[in-house]
Amino acid sequence: MKSYPAVWAKRFALLVACGLVAACQLPKSGPSKNQILAGSVQDGGNAFVVAVDDRVARAAAAVPELGFNSSFRSAASLTADTVRPGDVLGLTIWENVDDGLLAGETGNQTALEEVQVDSDGYIFVPYAGRVRASGNTPEQLRELITSKLQEQTPDPQVQVRRIAGDGSTVSLTGAIGAPGVYPIERPTRTLSNMLAKAGGVAVAPEIAQVTVIRGDQRGTVWYEDVFKNPNLDIALRGGDRILVEKDKRSYTALGATGSQARVAFDSQDLSALEALAQVGGLLSLSSDPTGVFILRDETQDIARQVLGRADLQGEQRMVYVLNLTGPNGLFVARDFVIRDDDTIYVTEAPYAQWTKTISLVAGGLTPFANVATLTGS
Repeated sequence: MKSYPAVWAKRFALLVACGLVAACQLPKSGPSKNQILAGSVQDGGNAFVVAVDDRVARAAAAVPELGFNSSFRSAASLTADTVRPGDVLGLTIWENVDDGLLAGETGNQTALEEVQVDSDGYIFVPYAGRVRASGNTPEQLRELITSKLQEQTPDPQVQVRRIAGDGSTVSLTGAIGAPGVYPIERPTRTLSNMLAKAGGVAVAPEIAQVTVIRGDQRGTVWYEDVFKNPNLDIALRGGDRILVEKDKRSYTALGATGSQARVAFDSQDLSALEALAQVGGLLSLSSDPTGVFILRDETQDIARQVLGRADLQGEQRMVYVLNLTGPNGLFVARDFVIRDDDTIYVTEAPYAQWTKTISLVAGGLTPFANVATLTGS
């Protein structure tokens, strides 16, 4: 006759065996570490699986740089005094006689306010006729008007004031403090000063991008870099369009992380360690710190450098593997740069599946009911 302890020992062994079988079918957040590794090119898959070390982190750290081309950077600042078509001028003329050509009854001073330079670059001044204004400074234009008026009135005194008009304006739109059309004046001839004039950016400066559109050319820079690098504080031209936008880059976090979501970058440079922190880090009871994967379509040049193969053509599917438990694991994760559209996937630790199995076996059901549940009978 069998003893009760022996019977229950066999039943417990059966439960454990059933649990092992059922564990393969238990719910989980995604593929296991071994399943991903099995999909490598070396095993007949379609992605290169690469363990990340210091060399790989450096080779994969290339991030597309923002900046202006040479035509933007080499453009000299506009001379604030140069008159252009569309500008508006203010003229004041004094005549050295009591009854001058232009003077009124109250004095010998005549003010001509808001005289706009026409599309051909000329203005009209009474008794001087059409005068070429475009291309001249206010001082040169003053001398030119004076010489023409001297033929009509003795020793005229002329003052020319330059008031910005539609010939020297730029438009600012997007995430800017005060969008609008602004004149290029002496204090606002460069990009940084014009942005300041418009109230600065309306998003976090570290993720703000500034695009300048000039004709059929455009260039984009980081807002903070405009102030860090003088070469990016370009001179503006009439008709420039300036667009300020929030950084549109993002990555996707999946698996055993604090949250699973598509996450926007919160800085210009984002490391794998920072990206994990953004989504709440690893889960202490279920995440596998040896199975942190970054999935990416890598460019041909970088893929060749990472893999040491010159025969690769076109983009390559890459799966970078981070082992946070390694001697240098956290430093490597800190140095590995996340790029736009990356997918970060953290696998579950093996014991997480065991925990699920045991919770089913030791749950509220009777032992025999648990057996039936696990075996599907």
